Amino acid sequence: MTEPEIYQALSTIFQDVFLRDDLVLTPALSAKEVDDWDSFKQIEIIIAVEEHFGIKFRTRDMDSLNNVGDLVHLIASKS
Repeated sequence: MTEPEIYQALSTIFQDVFLRDDLVLTPALSAKEVDDWDSFKQIEIIIAVEEHFGIKFRTRDMDSLNNVGDLVHLIASKS
């Protein structure tokens, strides 16, 4: 799966989780820039990503995530 395909899928996931159609993902986007992105939303995102891509993350994988770009690279490495 290519990075543009991953971003497209993630955009849908993020829009569903945050109930916002105007949310645009960039590599640098992080929880600091999105209202309501708290630990509960983070869990929702991770579960949706695991289900969509058919992958599982380990705790140490989660520790390395600082922004959407990190998530995209992690998905790509597991796909």
